[in-house]
Formats: sequence, C-alpha cells, structure tokens
Amino acid sequence: MTSETRLLATCWTTAGSASPAGPIYRSPFTLEERIAATAAGGWTGFGLVHADLMEFQRARPLEDIRRLLDDHGIEQLELELIEDWWADDDRRSASDAVRHDIFAAAEVLGAATVKVGPDTAAPADPERFAESFDALATEAAEHGTRVALEFLPFAHTMHDLEAGIELVTGVDNPAGGLCLDIWHVARPGTDYSVIAESLPGRYLFAVELNDASTRPVGSLFEDTVHRRLLPGQGSFDVPGFINAVRRTGYRGMWGVEMLSDRHRTLELPRALEEARSAALACFTEADRRLV
Repeated sequence: MTSETRLLATCWTTAGSASPAGPIYRSPFTLEERIAATAAGGWTGFGLVHADLMEFQRARPLEDIRRLLDDHGIEQLELELIEDWWADDDRRSASDAVRHDIFAAAEVLGAATVKVGPDTAAPADPERFAESFDALATEAAEHGTRVALEFLPFAHTMHDLEAGIELVTGVDNPAGGLCLDIWHVARPGTDYSVIAESLPGRYLFAVELNDASTRPVGSLFEDTVHRRLLPGQGSFDVPGFINAVRRTGYRGMWGVEMLSDRHRTLELPRALEEARSAALACFTEADRRLV
C-alpha cells in the first residue's frame, strides 16, 4: 500500500444500530466511545451526522468534540447531511436550521468537508439547483469548510456521476465539489473510466468505499441502506475504482461507508476492524495492478 492510504470512518460506519432509514436515527454509542474506537482501530478520519452532533451539544460544548478528536489523533472530521438546500417550499426552513447548525459546528471544529444531498423527494429546477449550490458553497467557505454533493441513483436530477460532474464544473466554485461513493457510481452502471477522464481532481472532495451484490435487493434506497457489503466482498471492482480515483490526482482520505443490517449488529471494535481490513485489502490489490 502507498503512504496515501488514510482511512476515514464515515458517520454510519461507527453508528451501531442507527440508520438513515430509521427507526433508530441516533447512535447508541457516545462520541467518546466512537472516537476512541476509531483511533484505536487505526483510522485517521471520523464522520458525524447532524442528529448525533446535536445530541452531544445538548449537554456539552462543541469545543469538547475538538478536544476528543485531538486527544485521539483524529486528523480529519466530516459532517453531514444538508438536504433540500435549494427548496422554496416548507422543506426549506428545516434545511436552513440544519445548515446553520452544521456550518457553525464546522467552523468551531475545523471540519474539512460537509456532505450535502441531492433532490430525492421531488425534481429540482436545474438552474435554481445550480445557483443554490453556488450559494451553499460560498457560505461554506465563509465558515472555513466546503460542501461535497453526493449524487444518488434514486435522485431526480443528480442521479449519476455525469450529472454531478456537469453541476460542479458548471458552477465552478472552489468550495463546491463531489462526494464519490462507489455504490452510487457502480449501481447505475457508470464506467469507472468516466472518473479519470471527466472529473477534474479539484472537484473531488470525498471518496467512499463499500460493495454490493450483483443485483439490488428491493428498491435502490433499500439496497444501499440495508445490504451493503464490505469492500472487495461483492460485485464491484473496488481496486479498479480506487485506481480510477487515483488518476484524478486525488490525495485526500478514503472514507469507508458501511450501511447494512449485519454491520449494525456488530460490536464497534469488530465493525471498524472488518471495514478497515477489507478496505486495505482492496488497496493492496489496486497497488498490485499498478505494477
């Protein structure tokens, strides 16, 4: 493996029984437990979702999170998720509240990246979506961070890599880029060559690894939330994806996002060890292919 292989445990990888699909949305583990286990497991990055961020703040100041990260040698923090940031209906007030919370926390905590979601509830007007993304990125920069849009194959406008590339290159805001999750690239059938050939490295802010069965089980949303596999244990060519990302010049951390019913049943140290070992095995194979 090369020295560039620094791994970030995304928020759901350390969240235990919590899930974006519910019924449990907040992690049963304390932040102290999660950060300590992440560091002890050899990870150098940590992800945190809004619900868990706010739960911590009910009792303690944000500065305590920064101290926990520093005390355990965690180098990079990633926050999520801002949704409906382009909306002009009732969804916007809730989105703005989350936006305020996350950007304020990013400034205090020095979060490198904030993940933002696409239009899954209803189609967004492309022009308004682009203008709103530009404004969101500009606001992020004012708080010392940047936003990474995670396109999703079950979204309306931002449903694949090509749509994501068109958005970020068209807006061309230095604080607005993409989160590249292999699941969302591979499930719609996008060829990995598009990454190296069409995605300028300066727009690539976050990368996430995982795997999946050959065919989705249930809806795409159900498949991505309940049935992800460890990197290298499914149908995706994870080493090929890694090398395609490398060709963009990407030098950031590599996230591992595990969302599966099985993963949620594991003790936290084991969950982190399985995810890290599987990811590192994919990097070993990726390195072998480069020889």
